[in-house]
Amino acid sequence: MALSAKIKKKRQAVVTVPVTAPGRRRVTSLTELEHIAFGLFADKGFEQTTVDDIAAAAGIGRRTFFRYFPSKNDVPWGQFELELERMRARLKACPPEIPLMDAITVALVDFNRVDPEQIPWHRRRMALILRVPALLAHSTLRFAAWREVIAEFVAERTGQQQKALGPQTVAYAVLGVAIAAYEQWLDDEDADLGTLLDSAMHELAAAFGGSGGRSPLEITA
Repeated sequence: MALSAKIKKKRQAVVTVPVTAPGRRRVTSLTELEHIAFGLFADKGFEQTTVDDIAAAAGIGRRTFFRYFPSKNDVPWGQFELELERMRARLKACPPEIPLMDAITVALVDFNRVDPEQIPWHRRRMALILRVPALLAHSTLRFAAWREVIAEFVAERTGQQQKALGPQTVAYAVLGVAIAAYEQWLDDEDADLGTLLDSAMHELAAAFGGSGGRSPLEITA
């Protein structure tokens, strides 16, 4: 093969390599993409920000965005499914001698534990989930999945059906506690989320309380 032909072939190979716009580094993780999206949501508003906006700011295509998230509405929820499975495993691992509401309290606080450096991002996440009207319908589906993990645990502990009134009542009540704690946390930058959740759960446990610190659901099971 002639030398000129070899050079031409090499040049063609170089030209076909995708090039990112100067000064822009492509996103390489779900967390990076989340942070870029959160910045756009803060600047433009959630509803005004499109998937194309996020993809362009991240230096990726639409198809790549959808490899990370099924939709824009899923961005604030991050890796929710993985965390939900972690909470389910945490509840299952709880020794049976620990009272029902104490076990749920430990799992709830653990589920919502955030590393200090991630707290500012978590505040943005929860403000979107709880305070953006456009996300309410989507959040309802996620909250339902979260409640079912609690109801499943209560049902196993009490020998009831998961859809029975008792397990469902506890699940709805615990979700209400978590949302109330988060609302206070979002309004007070100095508040500690774990402390708020723990205090709120102790209030709820007192309402559900029975003899020996156990819920009446456990005592009658």
